Amino acid sequence: MAQTTRELKALIFDVDGTLAETERDGHRPAFNQAFADNGLDWQWSEALYGELLEVSGGKERIRAYVQQSQPNFVLPDGFADLADFIKHLHAVKTQHYKQFAQEGRIPLRPGVKRLLNEARDKGIRLAIATTTTPANVQALLENTLGAESLSWFEVIAAGDMVPHKKPAPDIFEYALAHLNLPPENCLGFEDTNNGLLSATQTGLKTIITVNDYTRQQDFSQATLVISDFGEPEQPFQVIAGDAKDAQYFDIALAQAICAA
Repeated sequence: MAQTTRELKALIFDVDGTLAETERDGHRPAFNQAFADNGLDWQWSEALYGELLEVSGGKERIRAYVQQSQPNFVLPDGFADLADFIKHLHAVKTQHYKQFAQEGRIPLRPGVKRLLNEARDKGIRLAIATTTTPANVQALLENTLGAESLSWFEVIAAGDMVPHKKPAPDIFEYALAHLNLPPENCLGFEDTNNGLLSATQTGLKTIITVNDYTRQQDFSQATLVISDFGEPEQPFQVIAGDAKDAQYFDIALAQAICAA
């Protein structure tokens, strides 16, 4: 029988908030530690960080905070300009994030490991499309799934590999191009409205797994909105869309969504 044009061939995942609660458990505390290390009295509360997440990209987030909340900021000695200092701060923050990952402080969300393993068992290709840095992706994967897990993903599109970050479609376009697949044969997985806009602009059907930072955002363009991927003994909650009577997200549901 001829293959259908909408046969599922690949899953493309965001990282932060989708694979793990990295924003809550990793990035925010790492930013705050980097600020303290540099003698800054900046403290990003959970509420403030939720607002800053409207800006995609860590360096971009720092710049937005300085422009909006620190009008009297004086550049420390030894830095050429604000961009140079932001680059330094972000590098320090990344080191703290990697340390948190090594300490096991950033666990995967429910169902992630199961879904990735099932995809591999069934020959479904895997890719990542994220605004976080490659170093952060590596730290998370190696410390939750093992060093070999980096090779599970044919494409790791991350950080500054593309000109424009989410909600621009660049990072998902990059992933699709390097998979050499049309969007009709793939599903995207996100947790934010910016990520959803990025994915859907490429034509990807997109599944949203919400978290505390994003659950109130507009996900009207999503194909399915769920609490998490769920487990057989820990069903997900369907927030919007048709989960086809499934109790957790698996490859059978992914194939059904792709073919619809």
